[in-house]
Amino acid sequence: MTRITVIGGTGYAGSNIVREAASRGNEVTVYSRTEPTGDARIAGVTYKAGSMLDAAVREQAVAGADVVVSTLSPRGELDGKIIEVDRELARLAAANGARFVIVGGFSSLRPAEGAPRFAEGDDIPPQFASEAKQMNSILTELLDAPESLDWVFFSPAQQFGSYVPGEALGRYRLGGDVAFFDENGVSAVSGPDFALAIVDEIDRQEHKRQQVSVAY
Repeated sequence: MTRITVIGGTGYAGSNIVREAASRGNEVTVYSRTEPTGDARIAGVTYKAGSMLDAAVREQAVAGADVVVSTLSPRGELDGKIIEVDRELARLAAANGARFVIVGGFSSLRPAEGAPRFAEGDDIPPQFASEAKQMNSILTELLDAPESLDWVFFSPAQQFGSYVPGEALGRYRLGGDVAFFDENGVSAVSGPDFALAIVDEIDRQEHKRQQVSVAY
């Protein structure tokens, strides 16, 4: 049994990860701005409310965890502040000997080996550009992080999110920093299968200090 803290665990990616991790008998704790109610609560999971802008809440979230999963997005109060928040969570994870798993975005991937990351280009739609660049900055910092930090940065496929939930197929492909596309030029993965890949990595610990892409 692994003690897993999922920060932002009531969102789309987070809730899928929590459900998969809890189904395997792990001790799962969720931190979010507000606690879920009713059917949104997953049996056996501990829910705690708090803002990650609060240093005391960050310390509490990381303390005692074997793995800390950050599924935060630069929206709302975290817009413009998420880089600092994830930087502090990473520092605390290293100090506590925990693995740090980050759910990033598709835009941190490259279209081809050696090409600039999508987030480094100028063709991202304006409504997504700020979020993409902030998440890419987190990856850039991790690539230069001290060796004491054991991290994995997961980038989902282009089609990923509550707007394209997809089906749980029980399979996925893992890659590095180059985006996956199928024979029809589609890059997609469902929430449950993205979560399956992340929890498999938590169990197997096959990737150290790497970016990992997930798609069909």
